[in-house]
Amino acid sequence: MNRDDKPVREKFLPPFAPSLGREEYDEVLDTLRSGWITMGPKTKRFEQAFREFVGCQHAVAVSSCTAGLHLALVAWGIGAGDEVITTPLTFCSTANVVVHQGAVPVLADVLPDTLNIDPEEIEKKITPRTKAIIPVHLGGQPCEMDQINALAEEHNLLVFEDAAHAVGAEYNGQRVGTLSQATVFSFYATKNLTTGEGGMICTGDAGLAEQMEMLRLHGITRDAWKRYGDQGSWYYEVLLPGYKYNMTDLQAALGLHQLAKQEQFLSLRERYAAMYTEAFDQLPEVSAPYVKPHVRSAWHLYVIQLELERLTIDRGQFIEALRRENVGTSVHFIPLHLHPYYRQTYGFQRGDFPIAESAYDRVVSLPLYPRMSEEDVGDVIEAVTRVVARNRR
Repeated sequence: MNRDDKPVREKFLPPFAPSLGREEYDEVLDTLRSGWITMGPKTKRFEQAFREFVGCQHAVAVSSCTAGLHLALVAWGIGAGDEVITTPLTFCSTANVVVHQGAVPVLADVLPDTLNIDPEEIEKKITPRTKAIIPVHLGGQPCEMDQINALAEEHNLLVFEDAAHAVGAEYNGQRVGTLSQATVFSFYATKNLTTGEGGMICTGDAGLAEQMEMLRLHGITRDAWKRYGDQGSWYYEVLLPGYKYNMTDLQAALGLHQLAKQEQFLSLRERYAAMYTEAFDQLPEVSAPYVKPHVRSAWHLYVIQLELERLTIDRGQFIEALRRENVGTSVHFIPLHLHPYYRQTYGFQRGDFPIAESAYDRVVSLPLYPRMSEEDVGDVIEAVTRVVARNRR
């Protein structure tokens, strides 16, 4: 058998895998033994630690990034008839929460280099009904927040950052989480910092932080979870019609140690991304991610763009060829306006956002996570190089 007929790897390399160690296991076990497994003291510790990590004034732990975005919209009064501008190149939850509030998601096309929302396109979409902007830091690279915040100030708009990919990212030397009215992070299983499921809202507004703390747990009086402790009381009051969006101490137990490892994790992600970029700069059929000099990407994703005019296969065939080499991949994202609900409800169609659509046809997210080894990275590079060599025009 020809050497090139054998897969690059014997064992499949998944596109994502959590990086958990003994510290996380022990903390979860300690939580189980404590007898307190829902939201409680470890959630509070995690909020404090995350607040210090980001440098924000207030941090509210929630059950997901989606829940956090929803609470931000609720707390700041976004409702029926309001318009909220966001990017088409994001996961559906970014727009779903706008719909949940009876508001209208308005999409603005992306920049061709970073694939983040284009501030000039945002400006074109502002109307008297516009109330907020939700920029999404795609792959962990911050959006152009100075321009976005300037637009928001000029038009009296709110800015809620979807930072699901951006734990540890920086913009002009400032941590993401301190740049707008509210920033929401994700701790989903695939994220840089995982609690299995979970999220965090960062804000500088003390009153609205307190309101979101109530809203995340049915709208009952603050710290009502303490009522089952030896210093607690059975009595509570419902102050707002809230939600069941709280984090648990089991999740926070993971988060405490995941957070402590973030600088180590980010250094590994940066090193592996540099290895990829150095290799792919030699392949004209592949464009490596572009990172602007004034930001620090969290490198949640490593998204290449295929130069399809140089290849004899399309993106789907490229992904399948990598799978045969035992390398897993993903695609981020199917643009919002191409999903049936958004097409049918808001009249979107292909052609509305040409830059996002062109990117969607060409993007492939390669494996990038701390549990990988340099040998794994080398395997991915070899697999991509091999597939390109077999299919170049």
